[in-house]
Amino acid sequence: MIADPPVVLAPMAGITNTAFRRLCREEMATQLPDGARGGLFVSEMITTRALVQRNAKTMRLIRFSDDEVPRSIQLYGVDPHVVGEAVRMIVAEDLADHVDLNFGCPVPKVTRKGGGSALPWRIGLFDDIVRAAVRNAAGVVPVTVKMRVGIDAEHHTFREAGLRAQEAGVAHVALHGRTANQFYGGTADWEPIAELVDLLDIPVLGNGDIWEADDALRMVRETGCAGVVVGRGCLGRPWLFADLAAAFAGRPVRARPSLAVVARTMRRHAELLSAWEGERWGVTDFRKHIAWYLKGFSVGSEVRAAMANASSLAELDDLFARLDVEQPFPEAVLGQPRGRTSGARDVSLPAGWLESRESRAVPEGAELADGGG
Repeated sequence: MIADPPVVLAPMAGITNTAFRRLCREEMATQLPDGARGGLFVSEMITTRALVQRNAKTMRLIRFSDDEVPRSIQLYGVDPHVVGEAVRMIVAEDLADHVDLNFGCPVPKVTRKGGGSALPWRIGLFDDIVRAAVRNAAGVVPVTVKMRVGIDAEHHTFREAGLRAQEAGVAHVALHGRTANQFYGGTADWEPIAELVDLLDIPVLGNGDIWEADDALRMVRETGCAGVVVGRGCLGRPWLFADLAAAFAGRPVRARPSLAVVARTMRRHAELLSAWEGERWGVTDFRKHIAWYLKGFSVGSEVRAAMANASSLAELDDLFARLDVEQPFPEAVLGQPRGRTSGARDVSLPAGWLESRESRAVPEGAELADGGG
C-alpha cells in the first residue's frame, strides 16, 4: 500500500477529518501531473467497537468525499474478535479501500487499557489482532500497521511486532521513531526505522520529525524506508504535501506562502469544515488550527483572540481583512516542531501488563466504545 509519491498523512484525532484530508490532497495535486492521485490520507482513529455498534459519531467520522481515492481508515481495537468484525463490516459494506491498525497511540486513556503503543508488548494478543484483521479483509483491502519503537527504553517491541505483522500478511509497517514514554518530546530516533527496514521483507515507512520536505528525503536516504508518514509537520501547513510531492519528484520547488495566501488557505479550510458539519460547528472546529497557520506571522493579540472566538465565516472574513497580508512567509519557523511537544512521562498500563509477552488475554474493559477521533 505504497502511494506515489510515498507520503502518508498520519491519523490525528480531531484533525484528519474529511475537510483537512481534502485540503492536503488539493495542495499535493498542485505538484502532480494532471489527473494523478498522490499520497495516502488516513482518517482519524476509529474505535472498532464503536464502528461495529454503528455509533453515530463514528459513522460521521468515516464519511469520505466522492473524489477521495483511496479511502483510508485507521482502526483502534484491543479485542481480536471485535477488530475482525469491524474489518469484515468495512469490506462487506465497501466503507474503505485501506485499513490501518493503530499500535502507536501513546495517550494515557488508550495505553491504560492496553491499547495503542502498549499493545505490542503483549505480542500474542498483537498477533491475534493483526491476523483477525487480515483474515477478515480477505484480500479485498490491504491492511497495514502503525506502531512505535516500544513502551520505553527497557521495553522495545518493534522488531517482534514487525515480524509478526509481516507473517500475518500486512502490506506495510509504519514505525514512529519514539517510544510511548517519550510521547512527542525530544528528537525522533530514526535508527530503529533503519533496523526494521533491514529486518523485514515488506515495505517499512518512517514517521517522526518530518517538519520539511527535505526531512522526508533525508529519512529515506538515511534509513532506506519506502516512504514517510507525516503528522504534526503539516499542522497549519497543508502545503507541505505540495512540497513533498515536488521533493520526491526531484524538483526544488518549496511553498513559502505570504500571509495573503495563508489567509486564503485558512478560509478554504473553514469552508470545507462548514460544508461537512454546518457553519457554526465548522468555524468552531477551525479555531484549533488558527495558531498553527499564523505561527511566525506578525498578527496582533486582539485579532488572534477574536479569530479564536469566531463562530461564522463572515466573522472570519472581517478578521482576515484586518491582517497585513503583504507579510512574507516567516522563514524562522521552518524546521520547527508544531503541535504537541510534551516530553517524557510514565506510561499508564493495565495492572501486570509487563509480566507476560505471550498472553492473549484481552484486558477487562479494554474496548473503547466512544466514536474515536
